[in-house]
Amino acid sequence: MAATDDWTRPDWLAEVRAWIAARLDEHGLAIVGDIEQPHLQWWSTALRVPTSDGDVFFKASRPSGAFEGPLTELLAREQPRRTAELLAVEPERAWMLTRDAGTRLREAAPGPEQLTHWERLLPRYAELQLALAPRADELLALGVTDLRLAVLPPLLERACAERELLMRDDEDGMTPEELSALDDALPRFRELCARLDESGIRPSLQHDDLHDGNVFVRDGDHVVFDWGDACVSHPFHTLVVTLRVIGYRFGVEAGGDEILRLRDAYLEPWTTVASREELVAAADLARRTGTVQRALAWYLGTREMPPLVGEEYSASLPYGLKLYLADAPYGAWGP
Repeated sequence: MAATDDWTRPDWLAEVRAWIAARLDEHGLAIVGDIEQPHLQWWSTALRVPTSDGDVFFKASRPSGAFEGPLTELLAREQPRRTAELLAVEPERAWMLTRDAGTRLREAAPGPEQLTHWERLLPRYAELQLALAPRADELLALGVTDLRLAVLPPLLERACAERELLMRDDEDGMTPEELSALDDALPRFRELCARLDESGIRPSLQHDDLHDGNVFVRDGDHVVFDWGDACVSHPFHTLVVTLRVIGYRFGVEAGGDEILRLRDAYLEPWTTVASREELVAAADLARRTGTVQRALAWYLGTREMPPLVGEEYSASLPYGLKLYLADAPYGAWGP
C-alpha cells in the first residue's frame, strides 16, 4: 500500500467485504448492517462490521506491519485475557478480523480515576512480558521489529548523521548546540545500553504505544490491542510512552509520587527476577534508553512513509532526542 487512497477504493473495499463475509460464515455469523471505516492512516485502516453477534473489527496494515496478525494469534493462544479475540488472520495481506474488545479505557475512565486502572493493568502486562521473554526469537521470526539494546547505538549513530532531519526549520528542530551535545552523548548512550543489558532482564515483547486508546475494558478486566508498533526490546521501555501520555493527559507531575507508584506497580512482577533495588536502577536506565528507542522507532517508521506523511511525523525523532538530552523524568511530555 502506497497511500490511504488504496484503502478507500471501491474494488478493494468490495474484496475486503467478501473476505469478511466468508470468514464470519465460518463462525456462524453474518453481516447485518453497513460497514464503517472509523480509522484511516497511511500505516493501517480499520473497519467496523455489525454482525448477528455484535460488532467485529477488520484491520489492514502496511506490509511491514504484517506481523500484527500472527502476533495477535500467538497472544490469543497464550494470553487470551490480555488481547482481543481473533476470528481470522491473513498474514500475506496483513489482514485480521477480531471481535469487539470492549470499551476503550479513554472512554471507560476519562478522568484521573484512570490511574487506578493502570495500577491494576501494568502488573498484568508485565506478567505477559515475563511469559514471552523466552520466546523472543520466535517473536523476531514473526517479523516483530528488532529494537534490542545492541541494535540501538548504531541505529542512533545512523539517525544522527541525518542533520537535515534533525535540524528542522521550526521549533521542533534541534539547535546546533543540541546536535553537538548529542554527538558527545553517543559514547555515553552505548555505555547505558551495555549497563542495562547486564541487568539480567531479558528482551521481550514491548508494545511501544501502550496508552489509554489502545487498552480496552472488558468484563472488568483489561485488554491490550493494536500491537502494530510492537518491538522486541528491553521490556521496561514500555514505561516511556505509557507514563508520558498519563503525565500529559492528567497533568501528573513528571517523576512525582503518582508516576513512581505506577512504575513500581509495573515492576512488582519482576521481583521474581531481581531485587527491588536492582529493578528500580534498571528502570532508571531504561527511562533514558527507552526515550531514545521510541524516537528511533519513529525514525524507522518515517523511512517507510510517503514523503508528505513522513514529513508530518518526522519531528518525533528530534523531539525524543531532546527529551533524552534533557534527562527527562518518567511522565515528562516536553523537553
